[in-house]
Amino acid sequence: MEREALVPRPRRRLAGLLLAGTMLAAVPAAAQQANSLTPSALETLAAGAADPSAGATENPDTTDATTTATTPRPALSDEAVAALSDAGDRDGIVERRAERLNQRENSLSGVRNSRLGDPWEPVGVRVGTFVLRPSITQGIGFERTKGGNTTTSRTYSQTGFRGSLTSDWSRHQLTIDAEGVYQRNISGTGETEPEARVNGDLRLDLSDDTVAHITGGYAFERESATDPNAIVGASTQSGVQTLSGGANIMRDFGLIRGTFGANVERHTYGSATATNGSKLDQSFRNYTEGTLTGRVGYELSPALIPYLEASVGRAVYDDKLSAGYERSFSTLGARAGLEIDLGEKLRGDLGAGYKRAKFDDSRLAALEGLTMDGAVNWSPLRGTDLRLGLRTDLEPSSTSGESGYVSYGTTADLTHELRGNLVARLSAAYTLRDFSTAGTANQNIYLVGAGLTWNINRWLAMTGDVSYEVTRQSGASDTGITRAGIGLVLRR
Repeated sequence: MEREALVPRPRRRLAGLLLAGTMLAAVPAAAQQANSLTPSALETLAAGAADPSAGATENPDTTDATTTATTPRPALSDEAVAALSDAGDRDGIVERRAERLNQRENSLSGVRNSRLGDPWEPVGVRVGTFVLRPSITQGIGFERTKGGNTTTSRTYSQTGFRGSLTSDWSRHQLTIDAEGVYQRNISGTGETEPEARVNGDLRLDLSDDTVAHITGGYAFERESATDPNAIVGASTQSGVQTLSGGANIMRDFGLIRGTFGANVERHTYGSATATNGSKLDQSFRNYTEGTLTGRVGYELSPALIPYLEASVGRAVYDDKLSAGYERSFSTLGARAGLEIDLGEKLRGDLGAGYKRAKFDDSRLAALEGLTMDGAVNWSPLRGTDLRLGLRTDLEPSSTSGESGYVSYGTTADLTHELRGNLVARLSAAYTLRDFSTAGTANQNIYLVGAGLTWNINRWLAMTGDVSYEVTRQSGASDTGITRAGIGLVLRR
């Protein structure tokens, strides 16, 4: 009897150790299993943990007197419950938050965002399946121009409008943006500067890998008195109108992204007005230009796509002879660049290359030069945004015997939220007009500006701006323009 009593004790200890090891190994296994469970399975498992008898079924064909008692399920450990909770968070809240990398925060003044989003952002007006966001600005401005020993100034009323119309479709999207400025002098002398722009973009989602865009636009502006093609001494410069239309298609071939597009622009020039009131016809400058562009990019990652781009174009003037010269020309261009997309923190497209325009008249030298084009948006801090832009254009001349010039422009715009409803702006721009083909001294244009926008509420805001622009060219007097204005913005 003593021998029989001593033998089961080591066995009972060994059995206890095996049972403890099994329970410890079950904890990470439960956590791993929870990672693969769907939300519905999680709810079922959690309900089963709360009520061991829940989910138990009876089969009348196999149930007998010895198996009528339901076997209880082991209760989940704290680690397993935490794993289930983490899996649910990952499938829900965490995934939704990851859609936006740079989340907006509450304003510095402590104003909390409403359930409609930014409390200072207009919500727009629904028009059928579109959302319209219009705004109108009414302000008063002052401008002072100094060129050599001549100084003029004017006070003017300025009315501006801006609006966007965006579709709310399940597939495809149509976006139309419009803006314009109308000025009227109240006192003093000086040329008004009206502007108008309308652009439309229809995106067609043809497939998961293919997207097409159909674009169109119209623009009107008054030619600047400092432009090399402007009429010297004219009281009103020519009005320039531009009609544009195009289409492009982009397709992904695995890591390769290909884009092909065509664009057509129509440029027309209105009559200038001399100081004596006579009209100076500028229609001889009207021309139509078409361009074909192809791009091939390689996706190093979703955030970095280097590319190569080539273009060919043709511009045809309405008048075959302009001041005795055939000014129609053909263009060739190529560039290499990089697309960057790091979310709201950093995104943009920068490219460098070469472009050449060859005129039909052999007496006119080819217009050519290195090109830098693109734009980058950088947000170093929440509420602070910096936009850098580069642009290169070949500008044909209207002067007899001259080909034109190459224009290099760079811009920088910085915005910062001082408070939730107070935004400060700083801007700077530089333009170099290279007249290497004409033997004329280059022209440099500098501009700096600052402004404030105070959002009184979602529908009303007050703005104020001040800027200074100076044009310098060797052998000519500098021209400086100082502008200041204040206005009210009504938006919906």
